[in-house]
Amino acid sequence: MLKSQTFECEIGGRKLVIEVGKLAGQASAAATVRYGDSVVLVTLGLSEKPREGVDFLPLTVDYEERLYAVGKIPGGFIRREGRPSQEAILACRLTDRPIRPLLPKEWRRDIQLVITVLSADQENDPDILAVIGGSAVLSMSEVPFAGPIGAVRIGYIDGELVLQPTLAQMESSQFDLVVASSQKEIVMLEAGAKEVSEDIIIKAVQFGHEANQAIINLQQQLRQVYGKPKIEVPRSEETGEDAISPIIEGRLAQALSNPDKGEREQSLSELKKEVIERLGESFSEKELLTAFDKKAKAELRAGLLERGQRLGGRGLTEIRPISCEVGLLPRTHGSAMFTRGATQVLTITTLGSTRKEQQLDGLGIEETKRFIHHYNMPPFSSGETGRIGTPGRREIGHGALVERSLLPVLPRDEEFAYTIRLVSEVLSSSGSTSMASVCAGSLSLMDAGIPVRKAVAGVAMGLVTDGEGNFAILTDIEGMEDFYGDMDFKVAGTADGITGVQMDTKLKGLTPEIIEKTLMQARDGRLFILDVMNQTISSSRSALSPYAPRMHKITVPPDKIGAVIGSGGKTIRSIISETKTTIDVEDDGTVTIGSPDEAAAMKAILIIESLTKEVEVGEIYTGKVTRLLNFGAMVEFLPGKEGLVHISELADYRVASVEDIVKVGDEITVKVVDIDNLGRVNLSRRAVLEPAAQIPGSQAKDSSTATNRPPSRQREAYPPRRPGAPRPRQRY
Repeated sequence: MLKSQTFECEIGGRKLVIEVGKLAGQASAAATVRYGDSVVLVTLGLSEKPREGVDFLPLTVDYEERLYAVGKIPGGFIRREGRPSQEAILACRLTDRPIRPLLPKEWRRDIQLVITVLSADQENDPDILAVIGGSAVLSMSEVPFAGPIGAVRIGYIDGELVLQPTLAQMESSQFDLVVASSQKEIVMLEAGAKEVSEDIIIKAVQFGHEANQAIINLQQQLRQVYGKPKIEVPRSEETGEDAISPIIEGRLAQALSNPDKGEREQSLSELKKEVIERLGESFSEKELLTAFDKKAKAELRAGLLERGQRLGGRGLTEIRPISCEVGLLPRTHGSAMFTRGATQVLTITTLGSTRKEQQLDGLGIEETKRFIHHYNMPPFSSGETGRIGTPGRREIGHGALVERSLLPVLPRDEEFAYTIRLVSEVLSSSGSTSMASVCAGSLSLMDAGIPVRKAVAGVAMGLVTDGEGNFAILTDIEGMEDFYGDMDFKVAGTADGITGVQMDTKLKGLTPEIIEKTLMQARDGRLFILDVMNQTISSSRSALSPYAPRMHKITVPPDKIGAVIGSGGKTIRSIISETKTTIDVEDDGTVTIGSPDEAAAMKAILIIESLTKEVEVGEIYTGKVTRLLNFGAMVEFLPGKEGLVHISELADYRVASVEDIVKVGDEITVKVVDIDNLGRVNLSRRAVLEPAAQIPGSQAKDSSTATNRPPSRQREAYPPRRPGAPRPRQRY
């Protein structure tokens, strides 16, 4: 058992503390990381033997959210944490992406990082601590990890860069940027932004890189105390490359230069088959395919670095042909298709009431989400077969990136009272499907008539280096350029600034020079794509789809909420039943009414406004008789509000019996003539009767009776008579 020891430094005005030797003593390495009152336990598990027959790095990251960390009991029947939330999966990816390129590609022993959130103060997001903890335990272990790395979150508030802002501060920040870096280079970037310029992002990246040095130094101190000797990884022997060279010489370059993706892949497939047929007796199929891939990678990179020539003959900054189409699906609320080269994405918009918001049962301060984007990439999109079902981490990550990139241009809740769901269906994949989803999503939102402020486009950037300082940055990378390249740098935004960034690299890191040049080159590509999109639709449609629900938001005084809801919800249920609408009432008095029928929504609004409106003397209402008394009739003139029409106010002549004029259920028009100090309302039907025409035999009429006598002289109103008391004298 290790002796417990803590290591700490100050980041953003608060202490970052790493403690080793106290918890999880049987793990290969373990550490707790604390920042504020957020605490995560990070453990490393390492298998004893390498996996047989695999050709990938078996790294697994699990991020375990425990709701006790924020004092919550899980929902559902079993009251136990279930499958990881979207936020937990994104935290897994955030930890995996900067760590994976710093591990040797030849490593074949299973590595499992388990991050358990023990405490979350809802001020400091534990996801950053997961990255730091993952780096710390790998640095301590025998795994040959080329770290350590640091990770920080950067905000931009009131024109100033802020290091490690709290979750509450992030509400007013212009961007949310995570920077992970080693001592010399940037390893990973992740950002959502509100149309921020490239210059500010570049400054923020440098700011974060400098802040990471203190975290890296802290881990180096830890490694000096607890570090184990690193294991040497045997390098795989290269076989078959010399043998296949005479067969593919010249033909490989010709195949890669074919502009048609289908023909290109067919040519490469035929070359592989020929290599296997001719050399299958001397080498295994796996050895030959590995050698072929290395040759293809070398040829592609040489074409880029030496000749500036890409797949299909494109230039380094050239974007594949683009086509856009909107309104494809007749009954959806909005739809759009974006095609770029052989990549094709169809995105559908669906609108719903605010009660359709997604409920978040997680560790953050947000409990609901009204804008949702889901990304689906079925096997047929890449010409393959495979499982279709629960989305994987890649699908969830791509969906979240698109969601984050489109969110800044959406109308505010108070301006557009809808829940919005986008679904991007990848129909054909040849690189950059997430950025194609951004473009298709922007077009679909406009087609649905959602008042988005601006169009958003996205472009994926690539990189090829030779290890000697020479590099080429590629705009709009294809799948093979991504697979054989060194970087996948996605940038989304409007014509005025960046809204989303995600950068991953296969190298040990990128220099600030490469990042700056990539961002500026991506801006040019983004503006070009926006111009093409605007030729199809440049602003939101003036009206929503006729199949979309109509949502209206009104505000009532908070002290009137009870009048809208009624005893046990009786009033609001009756309104919903009568108008066939959906009604949601919030504690601050915000009432949201939804219906596919505009007239029904207006009727519900009128009822709610009448319920919450202060009754004033002189107002005229149409109500329904609810009770008959000896001395008058009780009329419900507003839902849940009754007033008395005294017998003397039922008609403009002397009435012998209430039943002679009205019966229960009659609708009559009344005027408020008095409100006493107890809030009781006195009504008059006589005050709203039409005056008789000045001709013999004319009659005054209203909706409550078919016969009225000629009007008499005006009489005074009388207070209610007690049961059994003599009738008051009436003057004529």
